[in-house]
Amino acid sequence: MQKKFAFTATCVLSLLTLYGCNDNDESIVTSPPLTTDVNPNSCLTTASDGSNVVVGSNQVGDPAFPEPASGYRLGLKTKYSDKYMVVANTPLATKAGCEVLKAGGSAIDAAIAVQAVLGLVEPQSSTIAGSAFMMYYDASTKKVSAYDGRETAPSAATGYYLARQDQADANSLPPVPSTRRSGRSIGVPGVLRMFEMAHGEHGKLAWNQLFNNAIDLSVNGFKVPGRLADAIKANAVNLALDKNAVQTYFKADGTPYTVGETLKNVAYSETLKTIASQGASAMYKGQIATDIIAKAGQSVGDDAARTPITPSLMTLNDLTNYQAKKREAICTTYRNAYYICTMPPPSSGGIAVAQTLGILESFDMAQYAPTQPENEGGVPNVMGVHLVSEAERLAYADRDKYVADTDFVPLPAKGIPSMLDKNYLKQRASLISLNKSMGIASAGNFNSNAGIDSTVEHGTTQFTVVDAYGNVASITSTVESSMGSFHMVNGFLLSNQLTDFSANPVDASGAVVANRVEANKRPRSTMAPTIVFKGIQPGDFYIATGSPGGGTIIQFVVKTLVGILDWNLDAQQATSLVNFGATNSLITNVDSSNTTLNLSDLVTGLQDKGHVVNNGAQSSGISTIMKVAINNQMKYAGGVDPRREGLVLGNGAL
Repeated sequence: MQKKFAFTATCVLSLLTLYGCNDNDESIVTSPPLTTDVNPNSCLTTASDGSNVVVGSNQVGDPAFPEPASGYRLGLKTKYSDKYMVVANTPLATKAGCEVLKAGGSAIDAAIAVQAVLGLVEPQSSTIAGSAFMMYYDASTKKVSAYDGRETAPSAATGYYLARQDQADANSLPPVPSTRRSGRSIGVPGVLRMFEMAHGEHGKLAWNQLFNNAIDLSVNGFKVPGRLADAIKANAVNLALDKNAVQTYFKADGTPYTVGETLKNVAYSETLKTIASQGASAMYKGQIATDIIAKAGQSVGDDAARTPITPSLMTLNDLTNYQAKKREAICTTYRNAYYICTMPPPSSGGIAVAQTLGILESFDMAQYAPTQPENEGGVPNVMGVHLVSEAERLAYADRDKYVADTDFVPLPAKGIPSMLDKNYLKQRASLISLNKSMGIASAGNFNSNAGIDSTVEHGTTQFTVVDAYGNVASITSTVESSMGSFHMVNGFLLSNQLTDFSANPVDASGAVVANRVEANKRPRSTMAPTIVFKGIQPGDFYIATGSPGGGTIIQFVVKTLVGILDWNLDAQQATSLVNFGATNSLITNVDSSNTTLNLSDLVTGLQDKGHVVNNGAQSSGISTIMKVAINNQMKYAGGVDPRREGLVLGNGAL
């Protein structure tokens, strides 16, 4: 265990209650002092009457008091603090992170506390046995790092792991009851190893101090939020095949927990206690690891019919040998005024975000700002949406063809420098017509033989943190689809992350697919946590953002960045702004989750340019923090996605 700072003589009573002063833990040192915050109003929120409210207290105005899941929360405004801030997609997770920051923790300390709570209160989107990508800015060294906690395929997997029960038999039936519900979708988990690595480098509080909030909620229970209640109900048939899931998410009479009812998960608390005391290794060896392998290898369901389930081929050696990776961030300039750093492969999201912005540099986007931005970010401009969507089509074309786990499949030409070359992106921009959508774009010609794949992921979350030391973390964490593989063990769900691979190793033309399954390979992702600096190098932090949303993550992140960098929207306006954009398809998305906006002229204008418009509601989960000057004082400004249940918290009531 790494040596981390704890509270000794500097402890204050309010923090003792939460985290203790573990003087006997020889893994802890006591200097330099932590930046603790004794302001009693920190990590509180403000009710409509102006009073301060403790999150999770069930007081009037408590944002954690559950309501039915709604499509859009009107009226959110940017929140400000001057020392630290956390934005997450559930109030209880935000609170956990904020309390760690208040106690002097770093951004990585807070992120671990957030992740632990999300695995309990937002299991439809996140799990401690899932995967995550993190962009981290170390203020002391002015260095940006990319942390990769993506799952891997088992060492026994081949290209047909997801397509055939018997990989070697061309006539074998596919996994049952479905690829996702089978053990074949379950990858070797990576998120805890990633956090362990980052904590060793950037943590300030001891590892065992970071799980108390989640343990307390697991034992004493929490009120079921609307989105979790909806997920339990929607996935009831698949959850019913797993007795652990039934015991957790269904009452004794067999009915699912509903909004506002108290749900406890004692098994999860025991898992967290073990991880807190033994470190992340507790998930990769010992009893928890043995239980994971047994659960993933289950061959029949726990239902009365004993439904057949194709088992995973994951072994204890796969768990033991898993390694998180620290990778070189993708960084590029934008309009020679900003320095943007985002996630490299196996994420395809970072390259696509950077390519899209690079293509947009050829256009004066500032003249296409939304109208009435003070109203939830406003109504997007037709030409603005057109140009962003066309740039994304070009970026997705390259993403689909070329990007996969670069430990297995190299990028074309000289790799990232070639794909982000300014002249190449200018050439790509020249393919855009101002008057007509291109529909489907062709990938750039790098003389690569990689095949095309369009696999996407879904059940995901985003949290963004800035600490009192100036460090910044942007984390996108995922269980893949809502409630993952539906396999549950020791209080947590196992993800279905391997379905992010292409199910077939070759495409219709017989070309090898870059994102095919291979032993120990990481499936491609679209997650794109991003950090932006003013100027052309790291140092002057400006924006941290990211979002869940499967294949549309790229669109959500680009929309938010263009909203701030080109259209001067504030953190909440850019986050709330109508989602729009396109994959490399005929369809252009225009989010209708905010039903108070009249988007008819926007839709008609796009249709006039040949866009086929999908105006269904989109469930992004953007979490944005900016550093801005307010009355000549630097403040952190936070925006949370109104399409989910999240919250912004920091020092002082917000």
